[in-house]
Amino acid sequence: MIALLEAGRAGLLRREHWARNIVAGVVVGVVALPLAMAFAIASGAKPQQGIYTAIVAGLLVTALGGSRVQIAGPTGAFIIILAGITAEHGIDGLQIATLLAGVMLLLLGLSRMGAIIKFIPDPVILGFTSGIAVIIFVGQWKDFFGLPAVSGQHFHEKLPELLLSLPELHPATTALGVMALLLVIYTPRIPRVRRLPGPLVGLIAATLVQAVFDFSGVATIGTAFGGIPSGLPSFQVPEVTAGRVIELIGPAFAIAMLGAIESLLSAVVADGMAGTRHDSNQELIGQGIANIVAPLFGGFAATGAIARTATNIRNGGNSPIAGIVHCLTLVLIVLLLAPLAVHVPLAALAAILFVIAWNMGEARHFLKMVRRAPLADVLILLVTFILTVFVDLVVAVNIGVILATLHFLRRMAASVEVELQSGPQLEDELRLRGLTLPPNVLVYRVEGPFFFGAVENFERALASTHTDPKVLIIRLRWVPFMDITGLQTLEEVVRDFQRRKVRVMMTGASERVRVKLDKAGLIDLLGRENFCEDLPTALWILAASSAQDQALQGGD
Repeated sequence: MIALLEAGRAGLLRREHWARNIVAGVVVGVVALPLAMAFAIASGAKPQQGIYTAIVAGLLVTALGGSRVQIAGPTGAFIIILAGITAEHGIDGLQIATLLAGVMLLLLGLSRMGAIIKFIPDPVILGFTSGIAVIIFVGQWKDFFGLPAVSGQHFHEKLPELLLSLPELHPATTALGVMALLLVIYTPRIPRVRRLPGPLVGLIAATLVQAVFDFSGVATIGTAFGGIPSGLPSFQVPEVTAGRVIELIGPAFAIAMLGAIESLLSAVVADGMAGTRHDSNQELIGQGIANIVAPLFGGFAATGAIARTATNIRNGGNSPIAGIVHCLTLVLIVLLLAPLAVHVPLAALAAILFVIAWNMGEARHFLKMVRRAPLADVLILLVTFILTVFVDLVVAVNIGVILATLHFLRRMAASVEVELQSGPQLEDELRLRGLTLPPNVLVYRVEGPFFFGAVENFERALASTHTDPKVLIIRLRWVPFMDITGLQTLEEVVRDFQRRKVRVMMTGASERVRVKLDKAGLIDLLGRENFCEDLPTALWILAASSAQDQALQGGD
């Protein structure tokens, strides 16, 4: 259900809930300000575009998403994708890609794919988020230390140049960066100011110092971008052509997939903290609409922000009112305080991104998984991490998911058992019905999903039958589902044994499996009398057939 309607139905829009949500919204708005500017600059956009994104996308996700406490806006996870798009296609290319990604997210939500996206394995998610963290951390050295610009597009090209240029650091810039970094880290630990957001304290302190002393050579928002305009963005549609769409469809897909993953992860975290339950599909619909509209007002890609959502919940936010107030707070800051942003040092924003990168990297979780996880999961984690850092995020996620899927299929295939059951194994089950297993009758038990990965096990087990029996009974009682490969394999087996004059029977199939067998024509191929409810029924049918054959022979 749409978050705003769900909150209204739950009674959370009543006046008694306003105060706590207004306070939470103001706090989140203040926290979002430096983050929005930092993420925008790191993505190759202007600082005000980050704020516009937080306002427009934040409002739409709050109202139309599937979580009533989710806070959306620009996030650190997007930086390496967006920076690459901006560098290659310009800011208008970034906005077109965002719009296309919004359409994809909307379609994902409408087609109810939200639940599937949540199943991406943890080693893949941790691998690419840790890789992103490393790239963000190293990517901010230039602004933090005041280093000269470096050439090279990829991480392995930039890192050596950055290391070689470290002796050329700018002392004043570095001092402001270190001061901001210390304040961001330690403000929450100082008793009297711990309630203040560390990023905001670090930003204000570094800005005041630079405004008072006006250090020469320190890059600021004023020197780099000419400041932030005092006003709201105008409506402007990017020039979308068929050529641009084809050119940007790949980057747009990367934005959509990463946005879907992060927004749903944030919603899951919010559920755990607030005791809520989000609607995955509605969340994707809200994110899709937000990413379609944000570029029309100067913004770019946005998704659910875990840190800001957690801040919202910790400060008492429990309804979309907090998200709306967060957007209004940013609007007031832009209208009233924008001229003061000219003195904001880029080193202070880099310091904030250092902390964001550390939190995103989850170094302790990464090392714990490397030490304790099964070898296959560790390999998936490391491959995804290395490809994210040295190749490309999209390649990393695709290969990580493919490896995880192949590993899962291998384990699923290994879990499928095809066992030849002998008389002693069936003795207890048949004795209760007064039956015994006749000679020249083989019984195979299949346990587990009968899909393309399990076919080899089935064929290998049947191939071990060196002499043809009179009757082959395949027990399907423990098979939860079949795919087309499994059905085709069964058909080939049945036809092969029938050509060898072996009677094939199947027993115990669930209703779901029976429908698939019937639709595939396998029941008719067997003969409906050979498709039985259970093994005893099959043996009674065999006994009756044998008695009838003997009677006919006696009559002759």
